[in-house]
Amino acid sequence: MDDNCKSGCRGALVVLEGLDRCGKTSQSARLVKNLDELGYPAELFRFPDRNTVIGQMISSYLNSDSQLDDRTIHLLFSANRWEKRSLMESKLRNGITLIVDRYAYSGVAFSSAKGLDIEWCKAPDMGLLAPDLVLYLDISPEKASERGGYGGERYEQLEFQKKVAKSYEILRDASWKIIDANRTVEDVQEQIRDIVLDYVKTCRNGKSLSQLWLK
Repeated sequence: MDDNCKSGCRGALVVLEGLDRCGKTSQSARLVKNLDELGYPAELFRFPDRNTVIGQMISSYLNSDSQLDDRTIHLLFSANRWEKRSLMESKLRNGITLIVDRYAYSGVAFSSAKGLDIEWCKAPDMGLLAPDLVLYLDISPEKASERGGYGGERYEQLEFQKKVAKSYEILRDASWKIIDANRTVEDVQEQIRDIVLDYVKTCRNGKSLSQLWLK
């Protein structure tokens, strides 16, 4: 356990969401480094986690090396998150803040963009750990498509990303923090760090863990 964390103190669960090439991956890594430098233990999680057996199946699909029914791949993405639930809870309770690059919201946004019912898409993830903070890196699909490496995976297609953006609009609520991802990497990093620090401190003061989408 973090030596500076007293009884009831825990790490924060911070999720970064957004379209492909919005900058989530680089900002997630920078955020972990920033928190560590400030004395707050932090670790990075990415979904899908391609290191597990399920993750390897997902990776094959994303690289267009295999074909799967839309519902099948949605359930695999969800199972990949469930694989890590216990580990994530253990780390949080030991005072480690988790920075998560994509989470259940991505699963719902991308699958509903294919035409699947949004409530059906949510169901498999009910009961996962609920984030303390969701940061949405906001960028237009057109701007994202101009960034390096775009088009390398199955979902990196402009018209599909426009549908994903609309799905995110349905999912997000007033608790999400919207970050203008069009600004410089440094400006985005600074804004994210300042927001996250407040949530980290709140969780260290004993905020309870909760479960996703359970009433």
